[in-house]
Amino acid sequence: MKFSLKLEELAMLVLGIYLFGQTEFSWWWFAGLFLAPDIGMIGYMRNAKTGAFTYNLLHHKGIAIALYLVGVFAQLPVLELIGTVCFAHSGFDRMLGYGLKYGDSFVHTHLGRIGKEHN
Repeated sequence: MKFSLKLEELAMLVLGIYLFGQTEFSWWWFAGLFLAPDIGMIGYMRNAKTGAFTYNLLHHKGIAIALYLVGVFAQLPVLELIGTVCFAHSGFDRMLGYGLKYGDSFVHTHLGRIGKEHN
């Protein structure tokens, strides 16, 4: 089952890359912003609950899709850019096993616990 989930997330990463290719932006934007959603980890400097909230906000596929669709329908290319990058990044993270976070610890995700001691 784990392999199947990783393949599904790979497909979402590829879909995000494809959708980005339909925008007017140079691929340098995609490469430069690909890790930008990880800025949500800054919330962990305050505490685990805040960190989980900020991390999950920037890694939520539903929010990414909504931003992309608003960008398409409102003709706001920047929102298309943000949506596609967040969607692709989230697929990439989940393909690697990094899921949405619970508020008790960074290593406690909806995909299970992460880290060397949990493998």
